[in-house]
Amino acid sequence: MAKKNVKFMLTAFRDGFQSVIGARVLSKDFLPCVEEAYAAGVRWFEAGGGARFQSCYFYCQEDAFDVMDAFRKAAPEADLQTLSRGVNVVGLESQSSDMIKLHAQMFKKHGMSSIRNFDALNDVNNLKWSGQCIHDAGLNHEVVVTMMGLPPGIDNKGTHTPEFYRDRLRMIMDAGIPFDRVAFKDASGTSTPTTVYNTMKLCRQLLGDKVHIQFHSHETAGNGVACYLAALRGGADGLDLSMAPMSGGTCQPDIITMWHCLDGDPDFGFDFDINKIKKAEDSFKNAMQKYFLPPEAMSVNPQIVWSPMPGGALTANTQMLRDNNMMDKYDDMIAEMYDCVRLGGFGTSVTPVSQFYAQQAIQNVMFGKFKKFAPGYAKMVLGYFGKTPVPPDPEIVKLASAFMASSEQNRPYSTPTTKTVLEMNDADPRKGGAVAKKMLEDAGLPVTDENIFIAASCKEKGILFLKDPSKAPMGCRFAEDAKPAAGKGGPITVTINGKAYGVEIKGDGKAVVNGKPVDFKAEAGIKAAAPAAAAPAGGTEVKAPVPGTVLRVTAQSGQSVSKGDEILVMDVMKMETPVAAPCDGTVTVLVGATDKVATGDVLATIG
Repeated sequence: MAKKNVKFMLTAFRDGFQSVIGARVLSKDFLPCVEEAYAAGVRWFEAGGGARFQSCYFYCQEDAFDVMDAFRKAAPEADLQTLSRGVNVVGLESQSSDMIKLHAQMFKKHGMSSIRNFDALNDVNNLKWSGQCIHDAGLNHEVVVTMMGLPPGIDNKGTHTPEFYRDRLRMIMDAGIPFDRVAFKDASGTSTPTTVYNTMKLCRQLLGDKVHIQFHSHETAGNGVACYLAALRGGADGLDLSMAPMSGGTCQPDIITMWHCLDGDPDFGFDFDINKIKKAEDSFKNAMQKYFLPPEAMSVNPQIVWSPMPGGALTANTQMLRDNNMMDKYDDMIAEMYDCVRLGGFGTSVTPVSQFYAQQAIQNVMFGKFKKFAPGYAKMVLGYFGKTPVPPDPEIVKLASAFMASSEQNRPYSTPTTKTVLEMNDADPRKGGAVAKKMLEDAGLPVTDENIFIAASCKEKGILFLKDPSKAPMGCRFAEDAKPAAGKGGPITVTINGKAYGVEIKGDGKAVVNGKPVDFKAEAGIKAAAPAAAAPAGGTEVKAPVPGTVLRVTAQSGQSVSKGDEILVMDVMKMETPVAAPCDGTVTVLVGATDKVATGDVLATIG
């Protein structure tokens, strides 16, 4: 029998970035590397979508559509594939029908040729409309079954087995969803080789010989290559591979590693020139030297099987923990993942469910086990993201319902539901193109299809970027910034009256304080200075419950508020955290949007 040529998609420039540096990278630094990989013969790239869409606006001061256009110029004849999360498309929040359709149309317009489309709950209802829109836009639809290994000691209740995955694929086929390829995606790398082999074998029997099967995993738990070999022997046609330094560890196996693994194999091999691939990888490694590579992303963690955290969510969360001076909570957060998975309905740990697990885990660490709920996790167990593979724990459902009912903002999502996501979103007056258009008009911004989609998927952060990209957050973490301050120079943390200020002197009268550029003047000696304006005396202080960034202020200074009224909303690890008035009175707000705050900082007073 002739040796089978293994097809591969290069993930370095999308999942590689997400899994190692939280998707925070500038296009000017990696696009020359795309050109080199293309010159080396790579013709299938993961080129955007997933976290790389929002991260452009949230952290990189770039327009994701411009980046996609530039990617197409760098790889003119390649299959450029992006990642979509079913009804969530490229956000953590699900969208209405019109925005799901617009997503496919805009990605086609900006040079993409394929979209990999998955649902973390494996709810086929969440793939029907999104898959149809991808197909109708003239794109290749790569439909996905998501996989993970359940933590040891947990009864699988019939889920996350080869038979479960085969049955999910059969449901996709029975639903009539048009697709061109099928992918099996294990974002946490926790499936066993035996499960992978048997899944591929069963699904190959179901699909026949003509449908391409792609397999995706990570090295997080240390068995990524073993699972890739099992996938090939079970019937997969292709693999997702990356390039160092965005490979191994929490990312996909390296393309050179997999080539070496198959070197001399009688059944499988690649048809590229390995020396050209090595040259492209060397260039990529050099280009990425300027970025801080988190140590937790560069190594295998065998114990992740107890807390299945995918690489993309792991590093995105550790980046945010670092931003908020909370890395000391990391180990406790990972440990809490076990119960979040065990009690939450066994949704696959991949975005957005992985984020819900992580957000709930940090809530458990900060406030006690299930004393408070991350809204995303609560909405998931209550049915607002679709049907979980098994019913969530009844007590967790009860607690989540009570928590959501206690907040005016969350009350509409406090009753368990069995409606489909699209039914709810299309009836929701807070979602859709008309709402996004009004956001743009209120901000005095051009109403284009691109801007409508940016506003719908990125909300306030998208509007902030569109108003002035230079004033949007710059969240890329560079290797130079991670070096400890020695003697003079370098970033430092100054704590005054209990509030921490991250200060970096840039020179020429410029500095960055808590992530915001400021002008400063330094003079020799100590001079008397006027005292800073104090908050009104005699008021009740409203303090930050956790570190984070002020996302929006909803109450204005001088406004009368009642106990429980929302004053402002913080962004804590991609989670909106409302801050409410603790009493009746007149509010004085002391912070503004984009301000970074630490736990205990006074945000407002009520007198």
